[in-house]
Amino acid sequence: MKKVLQLTAVIEREGDGYVATCSELDVVSQGNTVEEARHNLLEAVQGFFEVASPSEIRRRLKKETYIMPIMPSAPTIKIKQVARFRNV
Repeated sequence: MKKVLQLTAVIEREGDGYVATCSELDVVSQGNTVEEARHNLLEAVQGFFEVASPSEIRRRLKKETYIMPIMPSAPTIKIKQVARFRNV
């Protein structure tokens, strides 16, 4: 019987697509949408488990990962606004 793990996917926009990272295993994938990036990361993690040796899995699988907000003070950044016009 296989064990089901609860791992974390962090998905970030990069250019025209998205990059998905599983920080507990240091596995990365990408996709054109958030859902595609998540799905591709799931496949990459499952592929890793299929080919990695038990010692490699033990070495890479982090036992504790904490995802929490932080609230640093940051300088105000002026964002250049782009006017968008639509012909009707």
